Amino acid sequence: MLTQLLKFFKALNSDAGPWQLSFALGLALIIGLTPLWSVHNLVIILLACILRVHFGTFLVFWVVFTGFSYLLDPVFDAWGYAWLTNPGLTATWTALYQSDAWQIMKFNHTITLASFVVSVLLFVPMVLIMRYGVVQYRARLMPWANRLKLVQIVKASKVYSLYERVG
Repeated sequence: MLTQLLKFFKALNSDAGPWQLSFALGLALIIGLTPLWSVHNLVIILLACILRVHFGTFLVFWVVFTGFSYLLDPVFDAWGYAWLTNPGLTATWTALYQSDAWQIMKFNHTITLASFVVSVLLFVPMVLIMRYGVVQYRARLMPWANRLKLVQIVKASKVYSLYERVG
């Protein structure tokens, strides 16, 4: 995990595109907040491998969002239960559950349904926020940090040469 974290910081300071890092965060958001053994997570992993996203960033944020998901599971369970037992949606859920695809997706599970809906709704805002953050970091914070004496001392050390070799 430490290697992946170092790769993330190296990508943040490199020429990796902000969109690559941002979409890695967005895909990790979906896979991290939803239960792992879901069909849609296979699609997300496939997208992460096919698209040009920074895979180290994807893995780091997958772990981060998985930690958040354990904290949010009671909320997802309550929301999913409310949505699935809503009398106005009973006909919709019944019609959807008649299809084999819907049964495979396991959206009749309260946590799976709510966490998937929330993660899909948060996907675009999180990607845009991450992209803005990466651009701002590279434009403002990185040049300022590189001028600090402490950073110059660290860059001269053997630890930094190990950091540079990661990748």
